[in-house]
Amino acid sequence: MKKLDFYIIRQFLVTLSMTLIGFVCVILIVDLIENLDRFIDNSIPAHITIKYYIYAIPWFLNIGLPMSMLISTVFSIGLLAKRNELSAMKATGISLYRIAIPITVIGLIVSFISFELDNKWVSKGNEVRFNIEREYMKRRSRVRAQTDLRNVFLQKNEKTHISIDRYRVDTTVGRSLTAISLEKGIVTRRIDARSIEWMDSLQTWNVIDFSIREFTLNGEVKKITMSRGDTLLRLNFSPEDISQQSKTPDEMSFADLTARIDQLKENGVDTTKWEVDRLFKISFAFTNLIVVLFGLPLVVMKSKGGLSFGAGMGIFVIFIYYAFIKFGMSMGYNGVMSPMTAAWMGNVLFSIGGILLLILVRK
Repeated sequence: MKKLDFYIIRQFLVTLSMTLIGFVCVILIVDLIENLDRFIDNSIPAHITIKYYIYAIPWFLNIGLPMSMLISTVFSIGLLAKRNELSAMKATGISLYRIAIPITVIGLIVSFISFELDNKWVSKGNEVRFNIEREYMKRRSRVRAQTDLRNVFLQKNEKTHISIDRYRVDTTVGRSLTAISLEKGIVTRRIDARSIEWMDSLQTWNVIDFSIREFTLNGEVKKITMSRGDTLLRLNFSPEDISQQSKTPDEMSFADLTARIDQLKENGVDTTKWEVDRLFKISFAFTNLIVVLFGLPLVVMKSKGGLSFGAGMGIFVIFIYYAFIKFGMSMGYNGVMSPMTAAWMGNVLFSIGGILLLILVRK
């Protein structure tokens, strides 16, 4: 059985490598053709375009993995059936379940690899790509830079908490600032201001119509400073720190999303959408395992034409699966479903479907 396992694994990995390279090349060419007019209209230099697509490769790999896993499963088992090797294995008492073990294990391993790829490379690559789009593709950019941020919350460290009701990224002007300094969990200083503006030449903030309250460790007001005018204050954060608030979930790793959710919850902000996106990072990675569960029985359902039938049905199934994922996420964003249900609904339903097919198909 070890020889048989190595034989199946080698055949599967060769097919997977060739299929994945093909998918990445196709996706890259299609994306380049789609964006070519935007690159030309915005007069983007060639080295920036090359950098854009270098950082896009991890994303292309991640979205190409599920389809590559499906095709590799169908062709690996399909070729065994076409060459009558599958029949020979069954004749010696080897069931389809035993043949499926090495491919299923690969599906599980690839799922974990996909999750790590998304966290370590895809999110970083997306951040670079989106920044290029925001900076260079002023016209017809797919990722719009948020210039007007509302309900901005920053926690620079355990001692400094900042809240800004409204902030303009382009003018670096904020309205309704509250900055709280803590010492051992106790508020020692609070700054409230009607308006703030970043002075780039001085690398500090111009604070207008402000009040500064200092407290003792017992919570009593020690000193109050109020002014209707303006003054320069160092507030322990910069416009770059605020700009991080405009990052999309695609630009953030699972750990970054968790930290953002915890921060928003502490400030009483609804985090439903963020929680759906965070859980989706895990559920999408396991797509690679689910397509294997579906691909295995589809090939052997028909004694004749199993390879073409499995490939056609597999592609149909994966598009239905993606539709379920989008439907679940939409329901989650709107609060109709819990974030956990929204992110995992498609996975659970199609996992059950794949297992049922494995049970019902001829072993």
